[in-house]
Amino acid sequence: MLDHLKDVEKRFDEISNQLSLQEVVADQPKFQKLSKEYSDLKDLVFKYREHTKITSDINGAKEMLQSEDDEMIELAKIELESLEPKQSKIEEEIKLLLLPKDPNDSKNVILEIRAGTGGDEAALFASDLMRLYMRYAETVNWKTELMSKSETGLGGLKEVIILIQGQSAYSELKYE
Repeated sequence: MLDHLKDVEKRFDEISNQLSLQEVVADQPKFQKLSKEYSDLKDLVFKYREHTKITSDINGAKEMLQSEDDEMIELAKIELESLEPKQSKIEEEIKLLLLPKDPNDSKNVILEIRAGTGGDEAALFASDLMRLYMRYAETVNWKTELMSKSETGLGGLKEVIILIQGQSAYSELKYE
């Protein structure tokens, strides 16, 4: 796994260097393709670098255990107790980041909310639900567009259709 991550880090650095070249910036299709690949690899590479640093710190603390100084040994034990759980947590996060991504995750979402059985109360709930999704989209910097809206007399909604555009909107809302 670590050999694969070294290759990914190498590719990430290559992409980073290419994105700074003037001829790549001028070629918009290539620039967009490299930018997307950079974005896809960024989280994984940063976690890998964090894992590498923690591994290095753990090795340093293990070397300190060989010391003659009792105070240094105690400090090394304390450091190991805090670093080892972090290392295993980061390893789990890396495993999750290595899982294949759904090809639809970068797409936008069309959200339909319809009042169900329940009359005015169901329509008011649908209205509350629409506001909830609109506010959530606003907090994560997604763009929303109201495509269709059918209101009741009391301020409720019979039906509403919203287009939500933004990075990873589909991946976060696909089970809604």
